Amino acid sequence: MTPEEAWRILDEIKDPEIPVVSIVEMGMLRHVEIEDQTVTVTIAPTFVGCPAIQVIQEHVTRSLEEAGAATVNVRFTYSPPWSSDAITPEGREKLRDFGLSPPQTHQGLIEIALLDPAACPYCDSTNTSMRNSFGPTLCRSIHYCNNCQQPFEAFKPL
Repeated sequence: MTPEEAWRILDEIKDPEIPVVSIVEMGMLRHVEIEDQTVTVTIAPTFVGCPAIQVIQEHVTRSLEEAGAATVNVRFTYSPPWSSDAITPEGREKLRDFGLSPPQTHQGLIEIALLDPAACPYCDSTNTSMRNSFGPTLCRSIHYCNNCQQPFEAFKPL
């Protein structure tokens, strides 16, 4: 197995909390190293208390073992921390198609990004308002589009 093959395999593993995007599209996969038949994968969870860490580890291990890896080591890193800027353009499009407004890129200026209105994933309007800063998961908030009158969730810039 090559690192490129491993990345393709890992791109099939969906984020357990947002199953329309893979861990690669979310920008969680940091590094793949292959030595002999041992694959070591480094993943940056979206936040320290991520409840999906064990599920992700199990899926990564199973997928790579099924592809022929004799041993799989999954390492989690928090330095540097994951950022919503790491979400790929494909991942952002899939989030939007899912009805979840992707966060704007912020390049570390989170305070500014938090003040910007979320774009409606249905009509792309920014004539929106936040209704609740807490959604079904810690990384989402609830918004309302004043143009198409649809409620929607937005992924928080992190």
